Amino acid sequence: MSLDAATVRRIAKLARIRVDDAEISVLQTELNAILGYVEQLSEIDVTGITPLSGGADMAMRLRADIVTDGDIAPQILANAPDRAGDFFSVPKVVE
Repeated sequence: MSLDAATVRRIAKLARIRVDDAEISVLQTELNAILGYVEQLSEIDVTGITPLSGGADMAMRLRADIVTDGDIAPQILANAPDRAGDFFSVPKVVE
């Protein structure tokens, strides 16, 4: 399928994109290249492959839910202006 300049102008109008006359030929070339690629995809043999409507039918791989501190507490606390043991020390704001 090949798009002409009038179709490119109509697509731009429907997409609410302002396109100058100088840009029409560039857009026409780019859109024709995209449509050519889509036509190549239609040549792929997909017999025996069931259509997939989304990822909901797939089972998620689960990992163990283990709580850790990341083992980098000393690196994080190295940036603290004041600390108390393995915790940040902040000024008291509520009496």
